[in-house]
Amino acid sequence: MYSFRNDYSEGAHPQVLQALTDTNLVQTCGYGVDPICEEARDLIRTVCAAPEADVHFLVGGTQTNLTVITALLASYEAVIAAHTGHVNCHETGAIEATGHKVCVETSPDGKVTPAMVEAVLARHDGTEHMVSPKMVYISDTTEIGTVYTKAELTALRRCCDEHGLLLFLDGARLGSALTSPESDLTLADLAALTDVFTIGGTKNGALFGEAVVLTVPCPHFRWHIKQRGGMLAKGRLLGVQFQALLKDDLYFDIGRHANDMAFRLRDGFKALGYEFPVPSPSNQQFPVMKIQTAEKLAAMGFEFQVERVIDEEHIMYRFVTSWATPESAIDDLLNALAQCQ
Repeated sequence: MYSFRNDYSEGAHPQVLQALTDTNLVQTCGYGVDPICEEARDLIRTVCAAPEADVHFLVGGTQTNLTVITALLASYEAVIAAHTGHVNCHETGAIEATGHKVCVETSPDGKVTPAMVEAVLARHDGTEHMVSPKMVYISDTTEIGTVYTKAELTALRRCCDEHGLLLFLDGARLGSALTSPESDLTLADLAALTDVFTIGGTKNGALFGEAVVLTVPCPHFRWHIKQRGGMLAKGRLLGVQFQALLKDDLYFDIGRHANDMAFRLRDGFKALGYEFPVPSPSNQQFPVMKIQTAEKLAAMGFEFQVERVIDEEHIMYRFVTSWATPESAIDDLLNALAQCQ
């Protein structure tokens, strides 16, 4: 029995828990203005080679995306995203419910390209009768596990500059993205090429938490955090976790392990003849199985999610690995799959 539903089913990496325990009785002021959070901010600026960046800590991904978009866009401005983008599919309309339209373009691989941005802009006439696209939203990894290259991100940056757009990279699974064999990006590259990006903790070893790295001025960002319910009274808990994650490359070790387990799973499925319509180089894998086979695996105690219906007999499923996934869980799954053949 094992759950491959997501990469946040467990609590936190032991080193993160140890850091929380070690600082448990340290008294600090609240709301993220304590010395621990300030040290974590300085650490993030250092690893991102961005000494002037403004760094903030929030609790969860949707809350973070909502706060960033609200803070940086005027009420009549909109955000451009792929049709699979998290802000479009998995946030219960949070962005639009609070006043910003998401302008969607279909993407075959979950990524946004300059051509897609141009297509959205072409549909908006620049008059006061339509929203004005002002931001491009991307995520790394994407919702279907693909990752951006430096050339792709540079091309998007150039396109955004050409049209006066902001570039926002959602890094909820950034640990997996930056350690993917298909990625040549670094944190320093993200700081140089985006206007704002996040370093995801929730899906990469933290109990909870996302770090926002702003490279454009937003002097009242903390006001937006508070207004959107994102300001944690015990803010130091976020600082402690990001200190632990970003020291000694733990953040990247976690992402690398999750990827390695995903590749072990992928290779095992392929050896048994299963196909992957979406070639994901990260910790989310999408094999196609007969519904009957999936039902047998579920009856044996394995959990995973439906991604997309292929036909009456086949579904593409999502399997996700994490820092906590042991090799034995992958082997047990593959052995069970072989029995279902």
